[in-house]
Amino acid sequence: MSEPNVFLLPDLGEGLTEAELVNWLVAVGDEIRVDQPIAEVETAKSLVEVPSPYAGTVAILHGEPGQTLDVGKPLISVLPAGAVTDAPAVAETSAETAKEAVAPSSEAAADTYREEEKAGSGNVLIGYGTSGGHGQTRRTRARRGGNAPAKPAPATQPATPELRPAVSSPLVRRIAREGGVDLGSLKGTGAAGLIMRRDVEAALTGQRSATAPAPLTTQPGSAALGEPAPSYADIDSRTGLRIATRTPVKGVRKVVAANMSRSRSEIPEATVWVDVDATALVEMRADLKKRNPDHTPGLLAFIARFVTSGLKRYPELNTRYQDAADGETKEIVGFDGINLGFAAQTDRGLVVPSIRNAEKLSARELDAEIRRLSKLARDGKATPAELGGGTFTLNNYGVFGVDGSAAIINYPEVAILGVGRIIDRPWVVDGELAVRKVVELTLVFDHRVCDGGTAGGFLRHVADAIENPASALADL
Repeated sequence: MSEPNVFLLPDLGEGLTEAELVNWLVAVGDEIRVDQPIAEVETAKSLVEVPSPYAGTVAILHGEPGQTLDVGKPLISVLPAGAVTDAPAVAETSAETAKEAVAPSSEAAADTYREEEKAGSGNVLIGYGTSGGHGQTRRTRARRGGNAPAKPAPATQPATPELRPAVSSPLVRRIAREGGVDLGSLKGTGAAGLIMRRDVEAALTGQRSATAPAPLTTQPGSAALGEPAPSYADIDSRTGLRIATRTPVKGVRKVVAANMSRSRSEIPEATVWVDVDATALVEMRADLKKRNPDHTPGLLAFIARFVTSGLKRYPELNTRYQDAADGETKEIVGFDGINLGFAAQTDRGLVVPSIRNAEKLSARELDAEIRRLSKLARDGKATPAELGGGTFTLNNYGVFGVDGSAAIINYPEVAILGVGRIIDRPWVVDGELAVRKVVELTLVFDHRVCDGGTAGGFLRHVADAIENPASALADL
């Protein structure tokens, strides 16, 4: 019997360590080509199609939609073209082969995997496939939310007795082992009787139910008279309220939570803010829009232009605080260029696309990049490189109708500038009270890299440019 080729989930960019399997694009039994997309996975950055480095017959799919997979662990097993075997045996062999392929848990093993990938082992992304492949050819996608139906085995193919339970992945074996579940007692619900993760979890749930205490008869917030009383598992022990939902923290939300927690725990941040008369900027843009309605930059693009100007004058805010090469001291790393990130709210959560070398772009060019990256982020098509690598973040929370915010620095950057909504407020102009367009700017910065003088100087530079945009743009 031919051994299948086991394709390990590759590093999808930016050093990511895991990805969520969203959808299979192939099914067990399908004939596939080199570089054919086989699955959609969602990283902390974007939705990515993963191509196969192997041609042949799909033997096993290592995972189910919604499952989080680790980089370097099995994704799919493919039998070489012309190989013949039966599905249960292939499943078992693939699982065991995959288990052996990733058995080493040391850092050396992980480094070896990454080096092989860089050298062209076949674990590549779509668009970077092996030469001569057919990366543009796409098959019809399977329905989201479940595995594509497996092709039935030929009727003339003899069944091979299974000596060990057919399990879909090493992860399933580990869950069963840690939970004390006997795989031999389970009936698999996967293709060809494979034991899936859901089968083991169902068995674990049954074990818990067998040892759980009797349901409550009375409880504040319990079901109405005549309805089944909730079990202890349905009631929050602190509040006594019924638990309505449980939402796993994963994908973008998981990474945002980790970065925000690290930012708050590691960075001694300080905040400065100022109210700015933006009347001149609003009027200047309105005048430009009358003359050229289709090519006038948005207000955020103008502010982004002023920010890059300020960062060139105060480069301490365009740095990173990190461990030095000797591992014993700290260093502040400055950059020859500005990658300006901007916060963008999407259906997948908050992401921060970055404009590369933003200091070289005009307001009109910045506007084009903001629009392009915003659309890619909303559509889930931005690459990991486009959603990372920023050196400073601009956060326009004014679009949510709020005036100010104590923003959290986008780790590992050292500063973030927040822009509130522009609204009419009373303002003193030449000793007279007037109604002006006013916006609040808030700068949160890492006090390890600079002091209040630098932060205040940068903030005042941006504020002055907003109040006198024509002269500021002339000087840029």
